[in-house]
Amino acid sequence: MTAAAPPAPAVPGDRSRPLAGTGILLRFALRRDRVTIPLWVAANALMVLSMPSAIRGLYGTPAERAELMLQMETNASLRAMIGPVFGDSVGALTAWRIGGYAGILAAVMSLLVVLRHTRDEEESGRQELVSSGRVGRRAPLTAALLAAAVANTALALLITAGLAGQGAAGALALGLGVAGTGMVFATTAAIVAQLTQSARLARGLTSAVLGMAFVLRAAGDFATTGDASPAPGAGGEPAGGESSVLTWLSPLGWLAQLRAFASERWWVLLLFAAATALQAGIAYALAGRRDLGMSFLPTRPGPARGRVGTAGALAWRLQRGSVLGWSAGFFVAGAVYGGMADGAIRLVGDHDEAREIFRRMGGQADLTDSFLAAVVGMIGLVAALFAVSSVLRLSGEESSGRAEPVLAGAVGRLRWAAGHLLIAFGGSVLIMLMAGLGLAAGHGGRLGPVLGACLVQVAGVWVIGGIAVLLHGVLPRGAVAAWGVAVTVLLIGWVGPVLDVPQLVLDLSPFGHLPRLPGGRMEWGPVGVLLALAALLVAGGLAGLRRRDIGG
Repeated sequence: MTAAAPPAPAVPGDRSRPLAGTGILLRFALRRDRVTIPLWVAANALMVLSMPSAIRGLYGTPAERAELMLQMETNASLRAMIGPVFGDSVGALTAWRIGGYAGILAAVMSLLVVLRHTRDEEESGRQELVSSGRVGRRAPLTAALLAAAVANTALALLITAGLAGQGAAGALALGLGVAGTGMVFATTAAIVAQLTQSARLARGLTSAVLGMAFVLRAAGDFATTGDASPAPGAGGEPAGGESSVLTWLSPLGWLAQLRAFASERWWVLLLFAAATALQAGIAYALAGRRDLGMSFLPTRPGPARGRVGTAGALAWRLQRGSVLGWSAGFFVAGAVYGGMADGAIRLVGDHDEAREIFRRMGGQADLTDSFLAAVVGMIGLVAALFAVSSVLRLSGEESSGRAEPVLAGAVGRLRWAAGHLLIAFGGSVLIMLMAGLGLAAGHGGRLGPVLGACLVQVAGVWVIGGIAVLLHGVLPRGAVAAWGVAVTVLLIGWVGPVLDVPQLVLDLSPFGHLPRLPGGRMEWGPVGVLLALAALLVAGGLAGLRRRDIGG
């Protein structure tokens, strides 16, 4: 009697073990993201957990909170921007004020994690090398989704534990809702990774999907009448009105309709689960029907004769989509915030604490100027993320091996880097100008002062960009820490004034030293110092780049 043959080892694409090697790939993905995932999770959780104390400081009594809800019923612009209010407790107001933004951050984190470990790996060629071993066909996609699940689970646990004092059920609902939002967009990224052959195009498409989800949610909440808001005297319970259909078309709308801390709708979590499962199934089906490195959307071939003749032209070709997308987004955001100005001022009314926070953020006695200055400051903080992303494109070109063929010719390192830095620093000016144009258009005038206020923020943006250049040039493997710097500065500017943190902490941010415009007095000294600091940081980074090995 002959002995049975041993089972054949798994090979790439082996249908018998499609998930072989998933555990190893998951550990590798978490190791690679051991800095970025904790930063995203910590920043998001800190933003959420800091809000209850801010709510207590602003609306300490039930009467003040009831008045806030009554004003939100008739303030459609703020309802579109933030969402509807469903309860008058501190927890319900926390979910209203910050829950939507937490969901957006969880979505961005999940999109980046999944695309990094799927389409980025295939485009760089590393996935082909990994798949030549005993790795199942669907193991890379599974590991990427599990990495996103680990990040969102950690975020849900932190939110649930941190807000449990406001109500265990509401804290659990908000935590699961934020994590569910992240996982919905993680599986969206998994589908897009199968459709596109370029990581840049994948990021652009997923960003467009997230933007569309926000627009649908905002349009739905804008169209929602007051009967979907809490009824006065009803203990914060909803009055029974129905939300717009547009709201239910967006996962961000599901997060609000979960109604954490206000008679939770637990069945809404089934929408997150169903969407995640459906999209994951589609992604797996697509992954099984294409070759490694290929995509379902064909890539248009370039011209027979190349038209890119300089390093600067190449940098623009690589980053033009990002610049144009950020510019359009900042113009729209400026217009939205400009249109909100009058509604926000009416909402604040005679509330002394809220007025004080606006003045702390905007630095002006006039409440309208304070609001505009606070908005300009927040737009500048977000623009720093663009600067970091654009500068770190240098790291992406190095790690993918695309920089070496360029530098093998007549292009020097500084000329190559200068092309990308021109996009990063010049693009920062462009997107701030677009934000100023949108803000002036939405507010109905004051173009000159608003544009000037936006341009002043460029000094702070350039300092953050300079830090990214320094890290890339001197410590390329640690260049990702520039994201940590940008997120830290964003948190200081976002929650610092609300929590009334010490001035010493606020001074850690370069934006804390800029004059508060419009309405304030222009001070050239701090702006000049920050510009000089940015120049020194860039010079140090370029000096380091000249002396180190490319890809080292």
